[in-house]
Amino acid sequence: MKNAVQNSVQPSEVPIKQSPKVLNPILEFLKEQPVWIVVVGCLIFFSFLSPHFLTVQNLTNILLQSSIIGFMAIGMTYIMINGNIDLSVGATMALAAVLVIGLQPFGLVFAIVISLLAGMAVGALNGWFVTKVGINAFVVTLGAMIGVRGLVFVYTGEQSLVGENFTFADLGASYIGPLPLIVVIFLVTVFLGEWVLRNTPHGRNAFAVGGNYEAAVNAGIKVKKHILINFIVIGFAAALAGIVLASRMNAATPTLGMEYELWVITAVVLGGTKLTGGYGSVLRTFGGILIIGILRNGMNLLNVQAYYVLLIMGLILITVVFIDKRFGKVK
Repeated sequence: MKNAVQNSVQPSEVPIKQSPKVLNPILEFLKEQPVWIVVVGCLIFFSFLSPHFLTVQNLTNILLQSSIIGFMAIGMTYIMINGNIDLSVGATMALAAVLVIGLQPFGLVFAIVISLLAGMAVGALNGWFVTKVGINAFVVTLGAMIGVRGLVFVYTGEQSLVGENFTFADLGASYIGPLPLIVVIFLVTVFLGEWVLRNTPHGRNAFAVGGNYEAAVNAGIKVKKHILINFIVIGFAAALAGIVLASRMNAATPTLGMEYELWVITAVVLGGTKLTGGYGSVLRTFGGILIIGILRNGMNLLNVQAYYVLLIMGLILITVVFIDKRFGKVK
């Protein structure tokens, strides 16, 4: 009789004991990646409001539109994990864009290489002032933002430039299977950036430097060299974004990229990267990029005024930071 009672109880106890094991990975993921709650919520919201939103073509378009900010946001993630910031990415992007258009008479490859090198040079200069001179990154990159933008206006004569090489324009319109070439490059860059951050000494050093600068120095990490490399990386990323945007438009203007630094920083913060350094993820930044892209696209489909996007973006930014602060593991 006793065994019969035990047997009758056991089946009902099994689901109760196993259900937390099933839910725990989901809860842990949501705690570590709260940004994806907002991404899914935005997708569901706009799919109900517009029949044209949740289509393959429109979702691909969101990725394509998000890639410009996305390239720079990946580099910004590394910089902010270090505990620094770069306000010059928009101006650097504009510099690369006007160079790649203006230098096309000398050859397309030459124009692309010089544009990338110019972006890396701006990043290296920023990194040198931060690491060698000891000036705060905010001040250095603010000065670079103003100076580089002035250089762009001087180079273009305050005029728009139009590309003469249609092969360059074809690059921006090329596809690999069902996806645009730009989207493929962007997605590869996202996963490569996350892999480097999680599985290489350079990536691990980024967390160490941002988490405790003095401890990183005492641990033997070449902190200044590490920070300099990350500034060069974000300069390269901004230049790549400028080249990609110029290829899509087959043109460039001296005002290109204005205020993009704000969108880039917003995407990184939406992804949960700490402004104080020591914590962040490229994958989470990707979620922040998608939020911006989805909101812009969805509002456009609904014919909503653009300034409402800014209002909603501010509210979402505060909400995501609150969720991360309230439920996240890192306080």
